[in-house]
Order: sequence, then structure tokens, then C-alpha cells
Amino acid sequence: MNIDWAALGSVFGVSLAVTVALVGLFTLGIIGLSKQETAAASGSGSGGSVALARTGAYACFALCAAAVAYGIYLIVA
Repeated sequence: MNIDWAALGSVFGVSLAVTVALVGLFTLGIIGLSKQETAAASGSGSGGSVALARTGAYACFALCAAAVAYGIYLIVA
């Protein structure tokens, strides 16, 4: 049995980077929703900033869902 350590390291590095990026993106979505709720509750935020925070959060969640769907596609195909 011969293990290609370079390929194994490459797979590990890419999977680690994608995992950190996906968790970071999801965290940005959660932060966006919390900023939207904080601005709406305080009443000091303008309607535009609330809508911008909500839109950014939804975009982050959509990108997370797209990345997961692409991963499932790669596994199945």
C-alpha cells in the first residue's frame, strides 16, 4: 500500500480552508440578523440600514446553502 501524502495534505488543506470559510460566512449571517434586530428594536436605525443588514444576512445564508448543495452534488456525481 502506497499513500500519496502530498495529495492527502492537499485535500486536508482545502477542506480546512473551505470549512473555516463556510463557518465564517454563516457567522456573518448571524451577525447581520442580530444587527438588524438591534436596529429595529432601538428604533434609531433607518429603514435602509435594517433592510441592508437583512439582505446581507440572507445573502450569506444563501451562499452557505449553495456551498452545501455543491458539496452534495460533488459527492453524488
